[in-house]
Amino acid sequence: MKRNKIILIVVVFLAFITILGSVYVVDETEQVVITQFGKPVGNAVVDPGLNFKLPFIQTANFFEKRYMEWDGDPNQIPTKDKKYIFVDTYARWQIVDPLQFFKRLRNELGAQSRLDDILDGETRDFIANHNLIEAVRTSNRQPLSSGVISELIGDSLELIDVGREKVQAMILQAANEQTADLGVKIMDFRLKRINYVEDVRTQVYERMKSERYRIADKFRSEGQGEASRINGEKERELKSIQSEAFRKAEEIKGRADGEAASIYSQAYNKSAASRSLYSFMKSMDTYEKTFDEKTHVILSTDSELYKYLKSSR
Repeated sequence: MKRNKIILIVVVFLAFITILGSVYVVDETEQVVITQFGKPVGNAVVDPGLNFKLPFIQTANFFEKRYMEWDGDPNQIPTKDKKYIFVDTYARWQIVDPLQFFKRLRNELGAQSRLDDILDGETRDFIANHNLIEAVRTSNRQPLSSGVISELIGDSLELIDVGREKVQAMILQAANEQTADLGVKIMDFRLKRINYVEDVRTQVYERMKSERYRIADKFRSEGQGEASRINGEKERELKSIQSEAFRKAEEIKGRADGEAASIYSQAYNKSAASRSLYSFMKSMDTYEKTFDEKTHVILSTDSELYKYLKSSR
């Protein structure tokens, strides 16, 4: 009885192991290729659900159904116009034929290695066959800047024939032609970053600095010219105002002197006493302007000043 229980347990265990070995579940994000002794059997399983296979002699090989990432290494590439640059790229790819993928590449690691060869090679070919400007610019749109900077750089932009987007599209098309029999498709390809090599980068930075210095000098020279013009206009207007004020002051003084002389003349002609007073006032005014406390004067007895001084005593 005990022996029968042991045999039953062994049979149940073997049955359980057999069932586990014959059942596999395909997720929505997966696709499966069944192999028997290392060789693919039947078609690939791409629909999700519960599936069966022969236990022990067949193996389920799972592959990703979603888009996968490919990130290239930066490569130093010379352009058609002999500019040495680093080009960093990335792409997205998908397994579209799992059976062919398994036959040609076996696994995703092999696919990544094959994509390295294809995409890096196509990138190098297309970049080397085009000028640098074609890999940088996407259109012939002119910059919207104005003023001095627009005058300096607006006409210096080269026209492109292809452009960055078309270069990427051509690399993508050429790469997909090579992956057609690999069971994979490259869904998207982009030039992630383009930069000069270190030696050329230093020269470019220096040229950019000298260009900005030239623009700054032009701004300064125009500013100094405008300041000189404003200062000249200010001096001219100041002199004009001062000249006009001096002219008006002289006119006022002239009219005042004329009115004073007229008043003096009228007062002088009224009577002898008025004439004497006028003469006296004019004499006193003259003496006041002529003499000071340090002036010494020698007068004769018939001098008018002597008479005034004597009478004042």
